[in-house]
Amino acid sequence: MTSGRAQELAVWQQDLARAGYIAEPGLVAALLLMQDLERPLLLEGDAGVGKTEVAKVLAAVRQTRLIRLQCYEGLDAHAAMYEWNYQRQLLAIKLLESDERASSKDLAQKEQDIFSERYLLKRPLLEAISCEQPPVLLIDEVDRADEAFEAYLLELLSDFQLSIPELGTVHAISRPLVVITSNGTRELSDALRRRCLYQYIDYPDYDKELAIVRKKAPGAAAELARQIVAFVQGVRRMELQKKPGIAETLDWSAALLRMGISVIDKDGAQRIMETLSALIKTRDDRVAFPREVVARLAAAC
Repeated sequence: MTSGRAQELAVWQQDLARAGYIAEPGLVAALLLMQDLERPLLLEGDAGVGKTEVAKVLAAVRQTRLIRLQCYEGLDAHAAMYEWNYQRQLLAIKLLESDERASSKDLAQKEQDIFSERYLLKRPLLEAISCEQPPVLLIDEVDRADEAFEAYLLELLSDFQLSIPELGTVHAISRPLVVITSNGTRELSDALRRRCLYQYIDYPDYDKELAIVRKKAPGAAAELARQIVAFVQGVRRMELQKKPGIAETLDWSAALLRMGISVIDKDGAQRIMETLSALIKTRDDRVAFPREVVARLAAAC
């Protein structure tokens, strides 16, 4: 790597940190390549590791819009790309029918106008390629959408254009920076993966999570911050349905401060248990934390 490229990566890493995101060099390099190569970036990892936050912080660093498409089962092209404003179209048709003076040529022209851009409702994908300044387009949790929906995405991800039957092909005014996230609930198609750069985001290690807590929860004293991270790291090593993510770590930090807990030790296990609603998010997992387990984890901090 040239010194100039290394310096550019360092600047990006610092910019992300100032915006509140602690990023590893691999992720910083992927973001830089996404910009240089104008390719979408697919981020995979468990829920709660900070994938969505990458897009939010990228938009902040670039000082541009964040356009978000939240995927779900049954999502179709109309909800993601565009819809026609049927109410306005019906009103226009009524007006045409009542205009007895209009010639057949006028009527044909006005009927064609009904399917013009003035009656088009832009949804996230069409909105993203219609911006003058390149936005950040976040396609969040794409694995929740049906496999058929991926086919709708391929034209956008390959050529940054969308086909609207009534209007033709709409080309991007500017190319958005596309971040796609997946929690891995189903396998994504090879066609989608081929069109993307790829980065896996894992749960943070001790040092990274400590840096996040220090930045996001400045009210926690240095020793308490270290104990919080050690406790959460111990919780993640347990067999749980839902391991706590970074958001849960920060929520728990706030809960400890709000309850006036300034030290994590086995003697305070009962008070710590009263804050676990911010850290443990399923009934079965909560059963796995009787007082003795909490005391053992606290003692290890």
